[in-house]
Amino acid sequence: MPVQPILRYPHPVLKKLCHRVEQIDQSIHGLIQDLVDTMHEGPGSVGVAASQIGVTLRVCVVDVSKNRHGKENNHGLLCMINPEITARSGSATMREGCMSVPDYTGDVDRATGITLQFSEPDGSLQEIEASGFEAVAIQHEMDHLDGVLFLDRVTSIKTGLFRRKSY
Repeated sequence: MPVQPILRYPHPVLKKLCHRVEQIDQSIHGLIQDLVDTMHEGPGSVGVAASQIGVTLRVCVVDVSKNRHGKENNHGLLCMINPEITARSGSATMREGCMSVPDYTGDVDRATGITLQFSEPDGSLQEIEASGFEAVAIQHEMDHLDGVLFLDRVTSIKTGLFRRKSY
C-alpha cells in the first residue's frame, strides 16, 4: 500500500472526533497497511493515527521496538482498532513530537502505565498492559482519535514548547 501524506496542524480533520469502526473489512485492512507504511517512512515515527492521513476512524498503529526509548519494553507492532484505555497508573513528563506538528516538540504529562483493549485486524479482542515509552506513544496516538494534539497537552506554552532544530 502507498505511503500517505500526513495532515499538518491546523488542518481541521486533526481536531475531529473519530468514529468507531463497526465492521472490519478490506477497507480497514488497507487503512492499517497505509498507516504502517506511512509510520515506517516518517522520520523517527513510532505511530500514526487514521486522522493524520485524513480518515476519521478509530484506528492507529504504534511500534516503538526500533526506538532507543522503547527497544527493551514493547509489544512490537500494534495495529489497534477502537482502542480504549481501561486503567492508568503513574505520571511522567516527556518531550513529544508529532509528524502533524513537525516544527515543534513539547513537554507533556502522561500516565507511565496503561491497560488497554482494542480489536486486532482479525477481529479478535486484545487486552494489554503497556508501560514507559510505549504507553506514552499509545496515549499520543489515541489522543489523535479524540481530536487532541500534543499541543493541547503541553505542560506550559511558555516553558514547555520548543522549536525543533531539525526533523
